[in-house]
Amino acid sequence: MPDAIALDSDWLRDHPLPQPANDADKNERGRVLAIGGSRSVPGGIRLTAEAALRAGAGKVRVATVESAAIALGVAMPEIAVFGLPEGDDGEIGADCGIRLGELAEHTDVIVLGPAISGTEPAGAIVDHLLDAKSCAAPLILDAAALMALAPARIGALEARDHPVILTPHIGEMAGMLECEADAIERDRAAATRKAADLFGATCVLKGSTTLVATREGELYAYAGGGVGLATGGSGDVLAGIVAGLVARGTEPLAATCWAVWLHGEAGRRCAESQGPLGFLARELLAHVPGLMRAL
Repeated sequence: MPDAIALDSDWLRDHPLPQPANDADKNERGRVLAIGGSRSVPGGIRLTAEAALRAGAGKVRVATVESAAIALGVAMPEIAVFGLPEGDDGEIGADCGIRLGELAEHTDVIVLGPAISGTEPAGAIVDHLLDAKSCAAPLILDAAALMALAPARIGALEARDHPVILTPHIGEMAGMLECEADAIERDRAAATRKAADLFGATCVLKGSTTLVATREGELYAYAGGGVGLATGGSGDVLAGIVAGLVARGTEPLAATCWAVWLHGEAGRRCAESQGPLGFLARELLAHVPGLMRAL
């Protein structure tokens, strides 16, 4: 891709991650609010939460459906978990706005969407986060939240102080742009730039070559991803890495590019040690701290 900037070790060294002071406490290392999960996919948001911690965030709070909250907190004692009202369909209820507003007041970055199964509940939360003055933190949208990006929400997306970060795979990108996946595959770079421009966002298009486009038209490419990364929960991990890097003070675009590289290189290490297929999304997580240290 001749006009894309390669996300390689040279680029990463030229854009180093901010390092916390040796005496920094967990609040200074940044606070993440992860919103997601459902009764049918109760564990996906755990991947996002752990990825944020592995990327260096100091504190992670998860807001999820009440039926999953206690089990999630027991499974991952490093995080705080808040149960949200739950609809009959097992999704986060539409009446969660007040609680989310309270949580959003004390966070440095918000990631929304992992493991939410329905577009309608995701859309209600997107509206609240875009409308509430208390939700001014950088925002990362993934999975079902991406399908909620109706034209009526574009103005609110563009008006945010920080460009929203969008992390679709090709099927989600097709839904966002209201076209067929084959059309995107024919010119992935053009589609990624189009989405970034349309939504006034930083947009990632995941794939064997993952692309990152800015609303100004810049394009970055990471070509090291393997087919093993095309597995359930892999995108939840990527979203969490982005959130963790933003929380610790990384500029959002740099955090997105770094996260794409860390995610892909973690997949490469899993493929080398276990084989190109069959490793699990949660097995990516332990590789992230070492990859950051290596550079």
